[in-house]
Amino acid sequence: MSDLPHLDARGEAHMVDVGAKARTHRRAVAQGYVRLSPAGITALSQGNARKGDALAVARVAGIMAAKRTSELIPLCHPIALSSIQVELRVEGPDQLVFIEATCEAEDRTGVEMEALTAVSVAARPCTTCSRPSTRPWRSGASRCWPRRAGRAAHGTGP
Repeated sequence: MSDLPHLDARGEAHMVDVGAKARTHRRAVAQGYVRLSPAGITALSQGNARKGDALAVARVAGIMAAKRTSELIPLCHPIALSSIQVELRVEGPDQLVFIEATCEAEDRTGVEMEALTAVSVAARPCTTCSRPSTRPWRSGASRCWPRRAGRAAHGTGP
């Protein structure tokens, strides 16, 4: 038997049963970045990208993605999120757009996947809405802060 919760005794993928878990407050914060060309950073920071306000579009895209995470990620439980915040900050000298997503819910399972999905999807409009001035661009790794709910919050989880 595997120690991975999404694998059954035969090693086959399945959705974890969270029905017996208590509903608790769940919160996750994820962060990532996009590195753009100097012209791309200028267009974003001045709000005059070719296709409009790319940062506003990115914020909405991240929020929408968090809400639909269970449709995008296999075996992810649908969660009724109570709060989604997506913050984008342009750092001109480093040519970076920092993206931070915070997701919260009262549920039986964590919201880490929702926060990570929000960051990943919010990065795309930063590059596509301001073409061609964003070429070349690079998306940075996303990371998620430690959970503050469930077993992990009490030191008994992974």
